[in-house]
This record gives sequence, structure tokens and C-alpha cells, in this order.
Amino acid sequence: MEKKYKTLKEFYPYYLTEHLDPICGGLHFVGTATLLAVLVYAIVSQTWWMLGLLPVIGYGFAWVGHFVFEKNRPATFTYPGFSLASDFIMFYHILTFQISKKLENARQIIGK
Repeated sequence: MEKKYKTLKEFYPYYLTEHLDPICGGLHFVGTATLLAVLVYAIVSQTWWMLGLLPVIGYGFAWVGHFVFEKNRPATFTYPGFSLASDFIMFYHILTFQISKKLENARQIIGK
């Protein structure tokens, strides 16, 4: 039986252990970076139809990572809010070179 997560703080280590394949994590990073770039461009240029691309960009990269490389079910299907927040936290941890330490800690907590 899968554990039920009640807070983002307890969910995030689980989320990280669902992204152990570096290609999956890399695809998440590229997808989030692209999403942010398109968001900024859409707002600055007032090209509002581009906002409709955001879910496709965000989920597209992530789901390829999960289904093709990680071979698991994306956490967003069970925990959509926590998963979205965790994606941005993971993006920040990759960007600031903290991800290795965070992954190591998560593996100890979750036992993977």
C-alpha cells in the first residue's frame, strides 16, 4: 500500500526518488525552463494563446522522462499539487547544484 502524503515537506523526498534516472530529471529541468521562458515571452509579448502551451510543455517533457526512461507512473496522477510544487523545488535544486545532496537525503529517508 502506498503511503499517503499530507505535506509537501514529507512528499518531496518521495518525489525525488521517483526521479533517480538522470535523463528523467534532465527532461524535467528542460521542460520547466522552457515553460518559464514561454510564460515570460507570452506575458511580455502579450501572446496569450501561448499560455495554452504551458501544460503541454511542462507535462510533455516530464512524462517522456517517466514513461521512457524512469519507467514509472508520474506522481502528478496521485498528488497533482504536491507534484507541481516539487517540480519547481527540484528545478531550483538542480539550478543551484544542490540536487545531489537532496537526492542522497531523499534516498535515505525513503529507502531507495
